Amino acid sequence: MSRIGKLPIEVPAGVTINVTKENMVTVKGPLGTLSQKVDPDLEIAIEANQMVVKRPTEQKRHRAMHGLYRSLLNNMVVGVSKGYEVKLELVGVGYRAESQGQILDLVLGFSHHTYLQIPEEVKVLAVTDKRANPIITLNSADKQLIGHVAAKIRSFRLPEPYKGKGVKFVGEKLRRKAGKTASKK
Repeated sequence: MSRIGKLPIEVPAGVTINVTKENMVTVKGPLGTLSQKVDPDLEIAIEANQMVVKRPTEQKRHRAMHGLYRSLLNNMVVGVSKGYEVKLELVGVGYRAESQGQILDLVLGFSHHTYLQIPEEVKVLAVTDKRANPIITLNSADKQLIGHVAAKIRSFRLPEPYKGKGVKFVGEKLRRKAGKTASKK
């Protein structure tokens, strides 16, 4: 049995789950609605505030799908009930971020501004305090989408290993290099 796949998914109050004949799972909650097509071989059972994913055989393909879809469904339940938040920090002199609706305006040391259209499902907030690095906060119910948007923002200026300048996740530990030595005598 898959260690992850066999775990039941706790369904909190206020979250409703609908499973169609085509194995399309729709999860509705206070923060939105998410849908996921599940492999037709797998069976989804809902029993008293718990959802369980069952597999028909011990084939390698079924074992692989079991844990995958259990994790995807759990991420959907957590997303519509609690939501996900990702914080990015801009480290560098003159680095700035502004959010104008769903458009994120970044100044990352290039000769031009970098603009990014954020999807409607993701809420963005850019905060710049004096004497502190700008922080970009992303909130969404969809874990995959928020991770994709955060990775896209980070890809504009990856943190470099010598001074640590660039876009990094808040709390991320960067591996730093020493650089050149001054002079040898």
